[in-house]
Amino acid sequence: ESVTAFGCLMSDMWLGEFDCVSPEVFHSVLGKRYPTFSKRTQQDAQEFLICVLNELHEALKKVRAQLKRRCVTDAKASRGNVSETSIITQLFEGQLSYDITCLECKTTTDRPESFTILSLPIPSKSTCSLQDCLKCFFQQDTLTWNNQIHCSCCGTKQDAAVKATLIKAPQILIFHLKRFEWQGKHKRKLSTDICYPLSNLDLSPYSSPLCCKDAEYSLCAVANHSGFLDDGHYTAFCKHSVTKNWYSFDDAQITKIPNSSVQTDTAYLLFY
Repeated sequence: ESVTAFGCLMSDMWLGEFDCVSPEVFHSVLGKRYPTFSKRTQQDAQEFLICVLNELHEALKKVRAQLKRRCVTDAKASRGNVSETSIITQLFEGQLSYDITCLECKTTTDRPESFTILSLPIPSKSTCSLQDCLKCFFQQDTLTWNNQIHCSCCGTKQDAAVKATLIKAPQILIFHLKRFEWQGKHKRKLSTDICYPLSNLDLSPYSSPLCCKDAEYSLCAVANHSGFLDDGHYTAFCKHSVTKNWYSFDDAQITKIPNSSVQTDTAYLLFY
């Protein structure tokens, strides 16, 4: 049901028959599956995006599996091949590898992990670049105290060094800028001005040698959050895939904007 509603929304958007299109029906249908988003209260765009991607993946995965079963006689083999694959994983899923080194015996193990959204820390309070955020995410960290690993060689819990590497880059890369953080018992919003490139995003410093060879990422959309924790407003900037022009979406108001206006200190989600 939610996939049908999403398909209708995409169709209405691209037919060009309306000055603006409201996602009201899709939002209502999704709200039945995820009651949190049916309420008329402040919600987090990143959490909503995760639910949308999960919902589309689950529905389209089932359709794909059914189609495959008709073609493959061995139903078991069919399910094994397609159970976790969908157009969503093909477009949005990447893979990290975490190198975890025991600081006692120096044994290193690799732990692969899939992702659809990379949540990046913001290392500065005033201004920084997207590359600064990426460096912070991919830098080596130490696991101590409650985060210790159980080392199979030592047979006990030990401190460890952990470092992430990008081993599979997705076709569409989504960055979530962690603007909301806990400070003691209170949550606050970071209004750091983060400079992000509109084209030629280089991921090679954080990737395995074969991962991002000849891969160039260009910005295609930005979700902005203005305001505070309990009183905010979301807008979006989107690049038209045919004309390459940028547009601002603020509720029913849609305006063409120059490239220079795409850079803003309210950016919350970046789509490359």
